[in-house]
Amino acid sequence: MPEYVYRAVTKQGQIVRNKVEEVSKNTLVKKLKHNDLLPIEVVQVSYRSRQGKVNKKNIIDIDDIMKTANSASIFQGKASGARPSTKEKINLVLSAGQKITTRDIVIFTQNFYLLKKANFNNIHALSTIINSTDNISFRGILEDILAGVEAGEYMYTTMEYYSNVFPYIYINMIKVGELSGSLTTALSQAVKYLDDTTTRTKKIKGILIPNIVQFIAILVLLIIGTLFILPAIEDVFAQLGSSAKLPDITLWFMDFLDNLKVYWYIPVGAIAIIVALIVGYINTPKGKYNWHYFKYKAPIFGRLIWGIDFSRLMRAMLLNIQNGMRIQEALEVSKSVAKNYVMLSIVETSINNILIGGSWIEPFENSGLCTSMEIEMLKIGMQTDLGEMMEKLLDYMDMDINNSLQKIMKVLPEISYLFVGILLIFLVVVVLVPCIQLYMGNWLIDAMEV
Repeated sequence: MPEYVYRAVTKQGQIVRNKVEEVSKNTLVKKLKHNDLLPIEVVQVSYRSRQGKVNKKNIIDIDDIMKTANSASIFQGKASGARPSTKEKINLVLSAGQKITTRDIVIFTQNFYLLKKANFNNIHALSTIINSTDNISFRGILEDILAGVEAGEYMYTTMEYYSNVFPYIYINMIKVGELSGSLTTALSQAVKYLDDTTTRTKKIKGILIPNIVQFIAILVLLIIGTLFILPAIEDVFAQLGSSAKLPDITLWFMDFLDNLKVYWYIPVGAIAIIVALIVGYINTPKGKYNWHYFKYKAPIFGRLIWGIDFSRLMRAMLLNIQNGMRIQEALEVSKSVAKNYVMLSIVETSINNILIGGSWIEPFENSGLCTSMEIEMLKIGMQTDLGEMMEKLLDYMDMDINNSLQKIMKVLPEISYLFVGILLIFLVVVVLVPCIQLYMGNWLIDAMEV
């Protein structure tokens, strides 16, 4: 249950302060007035770790409140200098080390969706979820969201304060749902988004991580073999007077590593300068736009990234249109789900076209990023029933996204195997061939001049 620190005035004009647990701020205010106390200030509080502390939006830490305490005040219950109880200390330690994972957000969203379907209001639903949340850090954030809702704010305004916890797209899905009056449907879409994102990430990691580990292991073996094993083989040849030499490619790679040890700062500096120039260019408006455009046109992943962003935009538009919004308003609200500058520029152009009496579909068609099927379905929807056609469009795009993902799952292992294979061949030629030559002993025959 949330904790509150209040200051109130008694009938005798004395100021009292106390820290209590209560269901909500409004309930506490009513109880104070019922007990002939006039509330001056009621603030929700929570204990947080001093290390890595993140200031909350709607909740003030108890320590900050006690700094402004008036020593002449009359206290009820706990004194201002009272130390936290053992339970509070344990909660403090757990809160300091407990991370908020995607699983915590998924469970919260699923539970909130189910409660909203059961016609719970936001305050009741959040209070219920908070009581069953095991993660203390996440519980503190949910309490902050609840405090904002009780104060009349939208949920997404507090979530934006925790952008390091809630994904950008997730926050804006909730925003679209709240502004359109369809929070339940938005929560359903958010659950699907989190599930799909988690599934895609697991699949890609399942392919990339083993191959990256193999690549690094072979690279380390190549460097160690070149730096330690090959010089030892050269010493053996020299001590026995053999004219046998290591392969030319092996000698070249040994010289390359020797020069790299001496002049390491040159490639490191060059790489640092190149990276700094690229990052600096991307941070400019033009550079960021070109970088976002490259994401949509990139080989392998480009079509998938565009499909996901466009599908998300259309889904948000459909939600707004089904709730009676005009197309212009639906575009204006729905654009918040897009983070890519190219997509945002297309949406802004569409809104401007509507203002001058043009077609809002034309900018998507001129971008060259939408398929002819997607454009035709939107045009047909404008002539018939846009909401119904957008539902069919989303079904089509879901199939297209799944097909793109399956192609990536087939191509990605082949590409990763290619890099690992090339490095493995280089390891065999540079390191293993001299080792085999040493094992075969032909250099002994040459050393004895036989």
